[in-house]
Amino acid sequence: MESGLPVRLDDLTHARCVEVYRRDFMPAWTPATQAAVVRTICAFANDLLNLNGGYVILGVETDDRGNPVLPPRGLHDADRDRLQREILGQCSRIQPHYHPILFPVSYEDRPILVIWAPGGDYRPYEAPKTLVGDHRAYYVREGSETVEAKGALRVQLLEQAAKVTFDDRINRTMTMDDLSDSLVQSFLSDVGSEIGRTIPFSPSVYSLMKLTATLNAQEAPRNVAILFFNDDPYHAFPGAQIDVALFADDAGSDLIEETTFRGPLRYQIRDALRYLDSFCITTVEKVPYKPEANRTVTYPYEAIKEALVNAVCHRSYEVGEPTKVYVYPDRMVFTSYPGPVRGLELRHFRSGEVPAAASRNRRIGEFLKQLKLADSRGTGVPKIHRHMRRGGSPEPRFDFDEGRNYFQVTLPVHPRHRRSARGHDSAAR
Repeated sequence: MESGLPVRLDDLTHARCVEVYRRDFMPAWTPATQAAVVRTICAFANDLLNLNGGYVILGVETDDRGNPVLPPRGLHDADRDRLQREILGQCSRIQPHYHPILFPVSYEDRPILVIWAPGGDYRPYEAPKTLVGDHRAYYVREGSETVEAKGALRVQLLEQAAKVTFDDRINRTMTMDDLSDSLVQSFLSDVGSEIGRTIPFSPSVYSLMKLTATLNAQEAPRNVAILFFNDDPYHAFPGAQIDVALFADDAGSDLIEETTFRGPLRYQIRDALRYLDSFCITTVEKVPYKPEANRTVTYPYEAIKEALVNAVCHRSYEVGEPTKVYVYPDRMVFTSYPGPVRGLELRHFRSGEVPAAASRNRRIGEFLKQLKLADSRGTGVPKIHRHMRRGGSPEPRFDFDEGRNYFQVTLPVHPRHRRSARGHDSAAR
């Protein structure tokens, strides 16, 4: 079977780049666990929240809190070639046809097997309830548990039937020649992927990373591959850029400077953050009779980062509008299009408690987490609140219209800071 995990094994085990509820540990492949493994693979394939499935890790036990017990138990007594054939044989009972990807690896000198079950293209999937008989059911993940999809969960799953998120669809206008091998290799190196260390780079890497799919008997790139591994995805997706505008007054009538960031998404974010970091100005104020000075910053960098990454990750690339960042004397405003998906309301953002809802893009967020540009799902909004509050800044503001045509995050400047028209160029850091 293929070797070379798409993520660093240690990061996967400790949930550094994959959410806790996208992993499932099993001590072994036995009659007592086989049906549960297949049901969980089916649940990951159904990908109810568009998180791009998950991983089943065989050979690792868990403690009472669900954390992996290390060093792992391992699969010392198992014939891993036979084991893989058995797993694929049982998975062939999932309907419609679904094929997980198996990785026999060594972890802390113990042999284990990682089963990657990415979100499928032809959901909903059914799996047998037991190893015998042909009684089937739909399964989904509810938190860290695999459950049968009943009632509202079943309705939600059926509504998503055969719907593939835009970033995971085949791009019919671009070819494999439009992908950059060097960009892929750089990404694999930066995220510490097992692929980059265990197998030579070749066209098969694109397939192993799920960047391509078969179209008319030929490999074609998925949209996410163009967004991350094409030198300028704007040509394929007009609006795939970040525009930053600096205004001299609160009304935005006097534009001082406008800068556009294009290129692969990771570089757009990196370059825009470097530019926006120039607005994170720290002021030190000495206080009489106190040994420590007061330090304040115009905008917490972490809040800026979360707001920008959120905008890039959750926007639609079918909309020809760029991600926009407007900087005024008293605030920084991030705007993306369209607004949040159904199920998310303004009260959720204002309280900082955003519930689980299906993502608009299931692959973009995955890559950004691997690059350490994004954290686990649902943590961005609470982090913005936390970093603004920690530095004494006013509360962030979130807004979208009734038609959900746009989404805005506003970071007010710290009360002690007011800049002049070009104050960010000359202020002391």
